[in-house]
Amino acid sequence: MSSFARKFFNYKRNFLGIVSLFYILIVFFTSLFAYVIAPDKSKNANHMNLSIHSKKPGFEVKMLVHKNEIKNKLSVSSVFWGYEDDLIYNPISDYKIDGNYLYYKEFNSLDNDFKIIDINKVDVINKRFYFGTDKFGRDVLSRIIIGSRISFSIGFVSVLISLLIGVFLGSIAGFYSGYPDKIIMWIINVTWSIPTLLLVIAITLALGKGFWQVFIAVGLTMWVEVARIVRGQIKQFKERQFVIAAKVMGYNDFRIITRHILPNIYSPLIVISAANFAASILIESGLSFLGLGAQPPMTSWGLMIKDHYNYIILGEPFLAIIPGICIMLLVCAFMLLGNSLRDLLDVRI
Repeated sequence: MSSFARKFFNYKRNFLGIVSLFYILIVFFTSLFAYVIAPDKSKNANHMNLSIHSKKPGFEVKMLVHKNEIKNKLSVSSVFWGYEDDLIYNPISDYKIDGNYLYYKEFNSLDNDFKIIDINKVDVINKRFYFGTDKFGRDVLSRIIIGSRISFSIGFVSVLISLLIGVFLGSIAGFYSGYPDKIIMWIINVTWSIPTLLLVIAITLALGKGFWQVFIAVGLTMWVEVARIVRGQIKQFKERQFVIAAKVMGYNDFRIITRHILPNIYSPLIVISAANFAASILIESGLSFLGLGAQPPMTSWGLMIKDHYNYIILGEPFLAIIPGICIMLLVCAFMLLGNSLRDLLDVRI
């Protein structure tokens, strides 16, 4: 184990960093295998039962499952993308079996008469909703698990885009003086002066609403911090003796930047990437809340808050509070991890 790993996993000095890393890994694997873990395995956890809408966490009900509608088969596609929503679940309040027939009452139905169905065509199961149900009767826990994919993937893709653009422009601005530096710094300053959320909204409106459009929009607004840091670091390192020696030996600029300078500035890039990861999750949640992020039937934590924020004053605050807590915990974990990496990678500490 390297000295950095030993310092990082020293729980006495870096307890919060270790906890944050493990929490992030848990969310990552949960999002990756979301349809294996989620109780509702339909695509986007979108199975609706209006008769059991807005039920509190821990709600339990008997479900009538129609056997003849079960068409789902286990496959690689279903594990990662869910099943087609072809299962029929009917919430029932009471039932009894008489011979080859099952008599049941529908849940919350105004009709108190028993309905009849062939017992060989159905099963009766008890289903518990640990986080309750939303206004459409969908399982909140399943939608939280599936929604973690959006938050985690938006952070990964946006950070990747910001690194590609930021490192490229920052390297050119830092290594070359004159007009390249002035032009790139002018672009950086103009982009920096525009409020981030306003810029993201403008890019989203230009590209259109959608899943990938949000990824690109957030990534295109987060490269400025990366570019400024890379520019400043390269300006310091390009005057060092090993860079001057590389120039004397005839190495081209691309090799000097990629082989000799960039490997020495990865520490601040790691720290800014962790901070950008957290910021991108908040931006995506804000866009989804405004209706510009992930679009139904897809689910995300921000979209869940948008759909249920008015329920805070209608007696079911958990519908908005639960996804809000999930956003807060994931953002806090990335910020704590970034702070830990900053302390460990800072040679002055």
